[in-house]
Amino acid sequence: MQQVWAVIESTQVSTLLQFDDTALVQLLLQQLKAKQVIDAQADISLNTYIKSKLPLIRDTAEGRLSFGQDNH
Repeated sequence: MQQVWAVIESTQVSTLLQFDDTALVQLLLQQLKAKQVIDAQADISLNTYIKSKLPLIRDTAEGRLSFGQDNH
């Protein structure tokens, strides 16, 4: 899960806030797959996990935006 949050933190705030849910989940999964091999079961689990955390991901992105921490 640390890897998931590292990818989220390295993703631009504008991307996290502007992409629709499906596109954002797919983008984050693609970025994770670029860093490590993910088998089919892990892919399903990560997809479910990311979907369940979308409100938190967007809230975190809005926080980064308000504090001017979007330096990507």
